[in-house]
Amino acid sequence: MTDHIQPAKHQGHGDYERSDIGIAGVVYFLIGLAIVCALAYFAVEGLFWYLDKRFDARQTPVSPLVTSAPKDTRRIPPQYGNDYQKYLKEGFPAPQLETDERTELNDIRQREADTLSTYGWVDQKAGTVRIPIDRAMELLAQRGLPVRSQAGIGATASADSPKPQPEKKKGKK
Repeated sequence: MTDHIQPAKHQGHGDYERSDIGIAGVVYFLIGLAIVCALAYFAVEGLFWYLDKRFDARQTPVSPLVTSAPKDTRRIPPQYGNDYQKYLKEGFPAPQLETDERTELNDIRQREADTLSTYGWVDQKAGTVRIPIDRAMELLAQRGLPVRSQAGIGATASADSPKPQPEKKKGKK
């Protein structure tokens, strides 16, 4: 800033103060910024390349029992295209991580719903079948719950007599 006082009716440039900043300084700053950004980009690329090569060099050797192990498992090999499920089934041993939790959970719930609402064999040789829950509830309502006969308990004890207590044995607990 300057201490120069200008009269109110000055006939000079009215758009900005030309003595404060020059356009050349702004252009040089932007060129320097672009050069620094380019250098930072190449430095990061070089560092990534170095770390990737170092990572590959420090990998443990693949077991001789593994057949045709891919060099880089971070990318799907070209023979599978974009079929990730096929790549997992053929390229990795079980158990595997879940890849689509929502679909897998929906499949499990659908199988459970089918099991609970359809007829089917549990053990065909033994003649055990599975029936839907609604039908099982209807049969229970018609037939009632099965009960044990109480002939053995009712003959020896009357309603007035106290219930028999277990014997207490002396000795170590």
